[in-house]
Parts: sequence; C-alpha cells; structure tokens
Amino acid sequence: MSEPQQPNQPLPQSKEKDSFKFEIIYLIPILASIIFGLGCAYLLSPQQPATIPVTPLPQNTASGSFGNALYFVILVAVAATVFYLLLKRRSKRIIKGLIVVAMTTASMLLSLVYLSAILSYVPSLDVLWIPLSIVITALFDLAVFRLGSIARNVAVVGIGGALGIFFGFEIQLWTAVLILSFLAVYDVFAVYRGPVGKIAQSAGGLEDLQGLSYDFRDIQMGLGDLVFYSMLTGAMFFSFPSSVLPCIVSVVGIMAGSIVTFFMLERKGIFPGLPFPILLGLAGGLITGLVILPLL
Repeated sequence: MSEPQQPNQPLPQSKEKDSFKFEIIYLIPILASIIFGLGCAYLLSPQQPATIPVTPLPQNTASGSFGNALYFVILVAVAATVFYLLLKRRSKRIIKGLIVVAMTTASMLLSLVYLSAILSYVPSLDVLWIPLSIVITALFDLAVFRLGSIARNVAVVGIGGALGIFFGFEIQLWTAVLILSFLAVYDVFAVYRGPVGKIAQSAGGLEDLQGLSYDFRDIQMGLGDLVFYSMLTGAMFFSFPSSVLPCIVSVVGIMAGSIVTFFMLERKGIFPGLPFPILLGLAGGLITGLVILPLL
C-alpha cells in the first residue's frame, strides 16, 4: 500500500458517546468520498493499469489472489499495531512524522497518476506534470497539517476516494473481493480484540492520528474505511464497463451498510466500519454484474 492504513471504525468522542444518535447527515462524508472517487474513476477509465506494484503476487491465479488478500490484512494489522505501540509510549513526534511521510507519499503518487490521465488529453502540457504534482501535494499537506479541521476533513475525504479508486483500477475483481472480505473479517477482530479498538479507547483516540481519520459533528472515522468503500465501487466500475448498474447498486449497498453500522454504533458506542458496508456492497454489485446484467 502507498501508506500505512487501517480499517478504522466510526467512534463518537468519549464525551458524546452516550448521546450519539444517527442522522442521515452522517452519511455525507462517506457519499462525498465515493462520488469524488467515481469522478476519479472516469479519469482513469480510458487508461491502462500502471506497473505500480500494488500487490506482491500475480493476480491471475487463485493462490495469488488469496496471498494478496493475506498481504493486505497483514500490512493493515502491522500498521495498526505499530501506531498503537507508539501511542502507548506517547511517541507523538514519531507518529506525526510517519503520518506526514505516508500522506505525502500517497498524495504525490495519486497526483502523478491522475494528472497523467488528465494531461493525456493535452500532451503539449506534459511539462507541467511533475511541477503540478508537487504543488498539489504541498497544498494537500497544508490542508491536512496546517489549516485546521475543515480543510483536513475535506482533504481526507478526497484522498480516501481517490486512493480507493486507484486500488480498484489496479487490482483485479476477484483479488479485490478477497481483499475486501478478509479486511471486513479482520476489522471485527481489530475493533474488539486488536489494536484498532485499543487506539479508539485510548486517551487521545483517533484524534492522535490526525490525517488518518476525519471528524464530522460528533463522530470520528478512519481513512481506511473511505479507501475500502471506494475500492469496492472502483472494482465494480472497472470490472463491468458495459454498465454502471453494478457500481450504482454497490454504492447503495455501502450506504445501507453504513446506516446499519451507525445504528449499531448508537447501541454499542464502538463498532467496526467495514463488515456491513462491504458485505452489502459486494453482494449487491456482484449479483447485479454477474447475474442480472447477462439476463438484460
């Protein structure tokens, strides 16, 4: 992965946990990230997948897909554990340094990828490719680390959508399905028995990982959730190019799963953000793409 990411869960700040009540407005950042990601998908759709090594193993075999899914889970688990140990030791400077490096790297990579797609329509401006990527990365870092919560939230929502679509573009459908399924299962363990739940319940919680989460009203949600929601929609978008219906149905499934998640959050105070949206999004998208479309 381009950055250390973990599939975090929406979590009310401690002082608000008891009074949290779901409202439709809580879906806005999730929907905004997905819509922004789909805009990025249209930019990439005429392009060929790059040679960036997103997965370590070939994706055209069952063992390769399975191994790649395990790789993502291990990467996510190691990253979450490292951040938890650093938080436990109160190594905030190291944490901030790691986040700055990760977010800057991700922003530069995505700037290069999407600007390349845009400039393919105007080859005479190719000379601006790297300078513009540097400027966009600098502005992104400024938004995340200097301009306050509103700018940071907008930047996190945007990069979540863009990064997820990039994964959906580079990773083949069945590998993506396994990765998302494995991560949804791991998310349950990580929240209730693993490092993610311990981070969320620590003194600073996700607030100590600014840049890897966003806050909206009285909840906080990890960047990883947004990335994997958009990865799912991207997988449907690029795998069924003859129709946007599987992608649309997957978005509806993600939003329905998010509603279920928020209602569970009302009851439990902490709840994994991936299982229900990934389950409903994958089921809806795959059924539509593999079963319904051939019958139309």
